[in-house]
Amino acid sequence: MASQIVSKQRVTDHGEVLTAPREVNAMLDLVRQETERIESRFLEPACGNGNFLAEILERKLRVVESRYARSQLDYERMAVLAVSSIYGIDILEDNVTACRTRLFAIFDRSYSGRFKSSAKEESRDAVRYILERNIVHGDALSLKTVGVVQHPIIFSEWSAPFNNSLLKRTDYYFSDLIQGGEDAQQTLFLKDEYSDLGTRSFIPTKVKSWPVIHFLKVREHDE
Repeated sequence: MASQIVSKQRVTDHGEVLTAPREVNAMLDLVRQETERIESRFLEPACGNGNFLAEILERKLRVVESRYARSQLDYERMAVLAVSSIYGIDILEDNVTACRTRLFAIFDRSYSGRFKSSAKEESRDAVRYILERNIVHGDALSLKTVGVVQHPIIFSEWSAPFNNSLLKRTDYYFSDLIQGGEDAQQTLFLKDEYSDLGTRSFIPTKVKSWPVIHFLKVREHDE
């Protein structure tokens, strides 16, 4: 498998080796149907600067454009939903910053290219805010943020329960999400009490459930 190395020191200190685009695409093609499903969630626990997440977002936004480009409002809300389905953790702060910047640029290139002067800064700000929450400076092994003061990693689930412009945010501890076993790791956020096989599923405890809000106003949750 081809790989990319930023520096030998980073490999020594953090085991950082970035997967090359050809291998990224080959691996994602194995789950192509999920990468092209707008609401399907992906978590990369060592996301680096976003090689996998960037390609996933590119694929999702191509679907958004093919289905919703005729309506700016529909495009905006589905593009925001696509961004909100992507999660990453990295132990290196510069990788986190680069990943957020990269994902935003992919969104903005598609959005601004399609709607040009009518593109809204509110849409861009909503995407920036969601990426701030979804791409975390943390350690996926310790399940905590990185810094002088460490906190348990919290991920926000974003959903559109009414299939309109309202977005629902629910926060969970990352540690709770992965303690649910194989099913929890596959689905990230579980809602059903019973699985398809009729067995009881793990349901993570909510840290906080926020009122539904217009997708362009999500930053107001923290104001």
